[in-house]
Amino acid sequence: MSALHSQPLSLGIDTFGDVTRLPDGTAMPMDQVLRDVVEQAVVADQVGIDFIGLGEHHRDDFAISAPEIVLATIAGRTNRIRLGTAVTVLSSDDPVRVFQRFSTLNALSNGRAEAILGRGSFTESYALFGYDLHDYDQLFEEKLDLFATLLREPVVSWNGQTRSPLSNQRVFPPLGPNGLVTWVGVGGSPESVVRVVRQDLQLMLAIIGGDPRRFIPYVDLYHRAVDQLGRTARPIGIHSPGFVAETDEAAREGLWPHYREMFGRIGRERGWAPVTKDRFLAEVEHGSLYVGSPETVAKKIAGAIKALKVQRFDMKYATGPQPHGALLECIRLYGEKVMPMVQDMLATDRLSA
Repeated sequence: MSALHSQPLSLGIDTFGDVTRLPDGTAMPMDQVLRDVVEQAVVADQVGIDFIGLGEHHRDDFAISAPEIVLATIAGRTNRIRLGTAVTVLSSDDPVRVFQRFSTLNALSNGRAEAILGRGSFTESYALFGYDLHDYDQLFEEKLDLFATLLREPVVSWNGQTRSPLSNQRVFPPLGPNGLVTWVGVGGSPESVVRVVRQDLQLMLAIIGGDPRRFIPYVDLYHRAVDQLGRTARPIGIHSPGFVAETDEAAREGLWPHYREMFGRIGRERGWAPVTKDRFLAEVEHGSLYVGSPETVAKKIAGAIKALKVQRFDMKYATGPQPHGALLECIRLYGEKVMPMVQDMLATDRLSA
């Protein structure tokens, strides 16, 4: 068995701080949603979940626009769970400031911080912070290069077209001796996979629809690029949506109206066909929606991990305006039941191999 494949599996959760609803149907105030996210993270820590990621967004259906601040609050109320973003929209931010926020979070959490960087699937931040979407590719390419340089070099010189150059600059606070675990979220572009290898970072595949096995070529491409560029193979992760309840029926019926509302809204914005319950159930049964009882979800997670040979799985546990109580129960079931089942299933497979 290779050293990479012998690494312990990490199982985490993600949320964007989806805005929930009050009993009268109006939107929950975002300040309460943020406090609820902190409580969800505390429960995740208590039940043994390995990681929680908070996604950055700048729109009225998601409450988290400054994830590192929320994560710092969580750091003060938890002991072991690793803390990261899902994702930080690096293209519309300054890599130096992003580095400083994460190095600060890493210090405050005693080394529990992880950065997951990406371009983001929503584009509101570009206009908000004065960036042109025509520069979409160049912004990310250059800013990721600068961030990777900051991770490696205590004294930085860098030059590009998207921000002012740096000459022999030190950035504070510095990272500790263990550095900062840094992932790049990739949605399915071969060029993006190779970029991750070139920058010697970790690959996080965002698989939000369809059979996860369709991403096997991207995992294979990652390993070919590692060999060709002389890099060290690092853990690969996958991120997908899901929801756990006591039974399959309770999970499906509990999620469906909120899934329909969220994807219906996004679909209208992007010109997608209306979401139907048949399509929803097809994703649950055959695609990348990890919805059901603990055993059902555990089997599906274990199957995806085996098929793609990855070392990390993060489930986005909040979709649309699901009630806070249902999310807490999902987190408890994920940590107390799903995770041990996944570990047992994979251990059994290793012993029989």
